Amino acid sequence: MIELAENRYGKSRVRLMQVTHGPAGNDLREWTVQVLLTGDFDSAHYAGDNSKILPTDTMKNTIYSVARNSSATSMEDYAKELADFLLSRNPQVSSASIAIEDTMWKRLTVNGKPHPTSFMRGSGEQRTTTVSRAQAGAFRIHSGLKNLVVMKTADSAFEGYIQDELTTLKETGDRLLCTALTAEWRYTSAMLGFDATRTALRETMLKTFAEHQSKSVQETLYAMGKSALECVAEVDQIDLVMPNKHCLLVDLSRFGQDNPNQVFVPTDEPSGHIEARVRRKA
Repeated sequence: MIELAENRYGKSRVRLMQVTHGPAGNDLREWTVQVLLTGDFDSAHYAGDNSKILPTDTMKNTIYSVARNSSATSMEDYAKELADFLLSRNPQVSSASIAIEDTMWKRLTVNGKPHPTSFMRGSGEQRTTTVSRAQAGAFRIHSGLKNLVVMKTADSAFEGYIQDELTTLKETGDRLLCTALTAEWRYTSAMLGFDATRTALRETMLKTFAEHQSKSVQETLYAMGKSALECVAEVDQIDLVMPNKHCLLVDLSRFGQDNPNQVFVPTDEPSGHIEARVRRKA
């Protein structure tokens, strides 16, 4: 016998840009939103009966409509409003999951001052959140960031590793450490100042990265995760991905020159890949 197993559907890559007008200037945010619904959709799969299907085009329109009336100041709070709206109007939906990625914009600086209405694209860093809730259930909120590119030009080493006949990497007590950080943490509360909490977590991890005497990417990753959990009590675990973006020391000896850790060639691939979850003990 063949049967339908887990399934869900929704709308992805919905682009939303919102300008909030204020007396001192405007605020700008750009989000990419995904909606996924789980529920009683068996009849659509088995019999082509769409009577319980909310069109994904309607989901797209809902994203814009909820944004127009939203009082949220964070992506997490907006996602909560959107999930509640969809669940309240669709009893056939058992749970809704809202994922949002943020594109960063920075105010232009003109004559040494932030301009009230003009912006420029920030770095490639993105803020993220996924908010889900079942009917009459509690919110589950995972937030994070990705593609935060950072580098240490000192206080990074890599020594004492396994060496065999295939090893060509030389030990070093002084190397460049570059990574594109991805982090996702789980909140234990749905009632927080999410933007302030996110800023505190981000700044804590960056401070740890900068100040840590690194013996490996693994050690630095754990130190960053540990500091994040110590900083915010309402986070119970954090997943970190830190690819090692290699910067290779150039051999200048054939030109009769030394190279005391000054000239490197950055390489995007292949790269080391280090990931781990840091959590509170049960």
